[in-house]
Amino acid sequence: MTARFEGVIKSWNDDRGFGFIEPTQGGDEIFVHIKAFSRRAGRPQVDQRVSFEVELGPQGKKRARQVEVVQTARPAARPRRDTPAQWGTATLFAVPSFLLLALAVSLLWKKPPAWVAVVYATTIPITFVLYAIDKSAARRGGWRVAESTLHLMSLAGGWPGALLAQQVLRHKSTKAEFRSVFWATVVLNVIAFVLLCSPARAWLMEAR
Repeated sequence: MTARFEGVIKSWNDDRGFGFIEPTQGGDEIFVHIKAFSRRAGRPQVDQRVSFEVELGPQGKKRARQVEVVQTARPAARPRRDTPAQWGTATLFAVPSFLLLALAVSLLWKKPPAWVAVVYATTIPITFVLYAIDKSAARRGGWRVAESTLHLMSLAGGWPGALLAQQVLRHKSTKAEFRSVFWATVVLNVIAFVLLCSPARAWLMEAR
């Protein structure tokens, strides 16, 4: 019978799908890949207790396999319902404010170029779908959509779709670091939109 060990997940790269386990009995940290987890183990988390077997990888280094989560007793909690998250002030008014800004820009200067509307119409639904795919992958422990990809789509104009996904799907709606970068992409996108429609655009083209 193959020996099993216990340990704690000390680091985990969710985008790349691997991390390291610190064995309870001591010794070097053990490499673990997402494919080593059983389907019922769910999404790996830092500081999560696990049991595992050890095998040698292609380069002769130890790696974990047949990883199972060690269940610990904890107070019963109400089951979380997958209902939409509550809309914060910034989230609630972001899209209406942008629509009012677009209207003001059109009246003060000129209508945005037609290709800008095409970009928003394309990136918004694609971004929502990417969030949905990422949440589904997180639930089943599969390959995730890189956070950098989600941010790039928001920067390109898909941020309204991202906001909708964060609220409706309850995905990426509480992670502070992610939210900070996300709102930075929103600000940068809005600034780019205003510059494209303002007289400054013609000045910049002439300067080139």
